[in-house]
Amino acid sequence: MTDRALSFCMLTTFYPPHSFGGDGIYVHRLTNELASRGHRVTVVSAPDAHSLLGGKTGPAPAEHANVTLEPLKRRVGPVSPLITYLSGRPGLRARQLRDLFRRERFDVVHFHNVSLVGGPGVLAYGDGVKLYTTHEHWLVCPMHTLWRLDRELCERPTCFRCSLAYHRPPQLWRYTGLLERESRHIDMFLAPSRFTLKMHLARGFTGPLRHLPSFLPLDEEAGENPQTASAGTPYFLVVGRLERMKGVQTLIEVFRRYDAARLVIVGEGTYGRELRRQAAGIHNVEFTGELPFGSLPSLYRGATALLAPSLGYETFGMTTIEAFARGTPAIVRDLGGLPETVKESGAGFVYRTDAELLQAMESLRSSPVLRAELGARGYRAYRERWSPEPHLRTYFEVIEEASRARSR
Repeated sequence: MTDRALSFCMLTTFYPPHSFGGDGIYVHRLTNELASRGHRVTVVSAPDAHSLLGGKTGPAPAEHANVTLEPLKRRVGPVSPLITYLSGRPGLRARQLRDLFRRERFDVVHFHNVSLVGGPGVLAYGDGVKLYTTHEHWLVCPMHTLWRLDRELCERPTCFRCSLAYHRPPQLWRYTGLLERESRHIDMFLAPSRFTLKMHLARGFTGPLRHLPSFLPLDEEAGENPQTASAGTPYFLVVGRLERMKGVQTLIEVFRRYDAARLVIVGEGTYGRELRRQAAGIHNVEFTGELPFGSLPSLYRGATALLAPSLGYETFGMTTIEAFARGTPAIVRDLGGLPETVKESGAGFVYRTDAELLQAMESLRSSPVLRAELGARGYRAYRERWSPEPHLRTYFEVIEEASRARSR
């Protein structure tokens, strides 16, 4: 199949500029990498879902000429995504989706976060090879994150009570077998980390699963020797949405007593105001707010290390490979999918306690040689494991295998 140009359909709730981060960014990157290789890609998304959740719309990213955007029409305000959320089906979106799949037969239909674009019911749409990437834990968790009651890891599921704690109505369709039935339409579910794959199996998910880590497009600015820490006062960097489960509050307390370097926090979110209140009076903690992607490479390159302190089960450490691509090591909490990239690359430290975090930070701050060595390891591992070529090689292997299985 890969010897000819293929037609792809990416079906996702969020897509830039109507996106909160992670999943939408990945879909955009994959879409344009495929398009640059001569494939045709149609992206179906739900901008009204982004608006319903209070998302802010920034500038739209550039799209390759082979990319066609098909945003679902906004129908009666927030009602469409709400119907999908409650019913697990496309609802008012069904007609536009049916028309699209009648108009074009795609070689590959790749589902991403479908929670508000069509729910499990949308998995029956389209022909050809069908893939689904588990960017979050939505298949086994109504709240996507396995973060119970918005305060702790979900070790003992209490989904009904948890939905109420998040001020959301329970999804009764989850108790009808709908997800299990519709999942049979998918040829392969792709998990960004081995941890996420194991977590789905442990929670009773029975669909076919394969590990496929995420990737970052090659950055021409990185050059052959990107590991350059900034001059002046050293700083450690955090990048991401400011939510309680991301754990930034734990870093603020560490930097309250560690003044040998600055903590630079990039991003915004519902917990941002509380974090700023917590950091009031701490001179070496800085908030930049949201920044355009173009300004992040230099911030990564200048940092002593990236810090990833998440208290929840992250599906993949995307900011970790963003740091590696700029020759910067990472220090991550030993939880969820975060440690995998660090352990596979040898380009940083994994910590469990504040004492281990402080020791790792001080090791890198006090030894530019060690920082450069770990940064170089990270950059090599990024090129070998998490750049476009290895990702797409495995991606097309999955498509080939699924196509042969269908033929049989």
